[in-house]
Amino acid sequence: MNKPTAIHAFGNDVLAVHDAVALAAMAQRGDVSSLELVEAAIARAEKVNPALQAIELKDYPRARRQATEPSEGIFAGVPSFIKDNTNIAQWPTRHGSRATPSTPAKKNGTFAEQFLSLGLVLLGKSRLPEFGFNCTTEFADDPPACNPWNTDYSCGGSSGGAAALVAAGVVPVAHANDGGGSIRIPAACCGLVGLKPSRSRFVTHEMAKSLPVQIVCDGIVSRTVRDTAHFVAGAERFWSNKRLPEVGLVEGPSNRRLRIGLLTESVSDQQQCAQTQQAVNGIAALLERAGHQVSEYSPTHLDSFAEDFANYWGFLAFMARRLGKLEFGRQFDSSKLDNFTTGLASLFTQRWRKTPASILRLSRTWKRSATVFKEFDVVLSPVVGHVTPKLGFLGPNVPFDQLIERLYGYAKYTPLNNADGSPAISIPAGLSEEGLPIGVQLASKYGHERTLLELAFEIEQLAPWPTLASVASESAGSLAACEQ
Repeated sequence: MNKPTAIHAFGNDVLAVHDAVALAAMAQRGDVSSLELVEAAIARAEKVNPALQAIELKDYPRARRQATEPSEGIFAGVPSFIKDNTNIAQWPTRHGSRATPSTPAKKNGTFAEQFLSLGLVLLGKSRLPEFGFNCTTEFADDPPACNPWNTDYSCGGSSGGAAALVAAGVVPVAHANDGGGSIRIPAACCGLVGLKPSRSRFVTHEMAKSLPVQIVCDGIVSRTVRDTAHFVAGAERFWSNKRLPEVGLVEGPSNRRLRIGLLTESVSDQQQCAQTQQAVNGIAALLERAGHQVSEYSPTHLDSFAEDFANYWGFLAFMARRLGKLEFGRQFDSSKLDNFTTGLASLFTQRWRKTPASILRLSRTWKRSATVFKEFDVVLSPVVGHVTPKLGFLGPNVPFDQLIERLYGYAKYTPLNNADGSPAISIPAGLSEEGLPIGVQLASKYGHERTLLELAFEIEQLAPWPTLASVASESAGSLAACEQ
């Protein structure tokens, strides 16, 4: 295994290696103040962000003020970041793009209110690729956000900045959202838990409301299953969708044994990655030993899905380019859009006649999901098509035709859940030969997040995954200049 160039901020301060649940409990007992937690997180951010480049905006004075005010919520007093495609009053929202103006938002976004209801203290905003279109947090002219396990590699996207900050130990949880894998892919790249909830489980993001197929869901990335479980329960206290079964607080595995479908192929016909498939098979064997019924499952009726989703992505890019001044302000400058966004928009102009049929088929994928989950309780699959790539492999400066083909091969498992609305969770399943995390995905029936969280708890207990904190304690001399 190659020696990693890893970056982390874990140390002997008040944050230590605690998750958000533990930190909130410490603050509630009075063992530590919110201000102490915030100061420790600020120090950690300043230590590692020069190498990670994961922060888009920092407002430490505001965080310090907020930390001295009374707060309520399941994560009261815990420091965090929000992704820079979500409005926070008095902060600009740039969507990862040089084309957007830096005009401060007038009020908090709809989901931001739900996120803040948990009592989290925001230190700033995390980075994302332009409009969240790419699966890596890289830019045409700016430094990329780096994977803290090895800074030569991608941290995923589009919630890559959030994942890098959580994996490196700056904060225990951070906001993320997912329109095609943007929670689950960076979670897989960085060794985290990433739940894409059911469609409309939480308050709908403003920009998602107008989409012909609502594919975007908000959530978090975390280092522990219990943080994600508490996030879901805490968010439900603010607003709960009465059309869905309430998840409630999941606190551990269930005794119920499940019918698990082991996905043997993806929606594309590209060759499987041996390391990734080995990780999935390892989890399948683990679950079989635990008494679950595991059987192979091959998807059907998905011949056009990859092209349909790309057509829809192109439609969204075209709308961003064409209507940018209306959506983002008169200072929006489409000439500053990166190569990938403009390539997607051009793809739409070439295929626009096909797009209505693509949208119609995407809107009907829930029927396929309903059929699958009559046979299985959970489907187990890879998160991505191959191990985490090096920076540059998926960067926006790669020629568009080459980049889109690479994305077909990489992001080939996650978009289906965005189209059909079903929940899916990424959890770590070991390390690659290069020393980077590999994730596996568990998907379930619409509204059945509880099933996924219970199963994720079970896997976490049966096969605890490595974190940068554990790697650091085992090989203190191998980590990079954070300790210098």
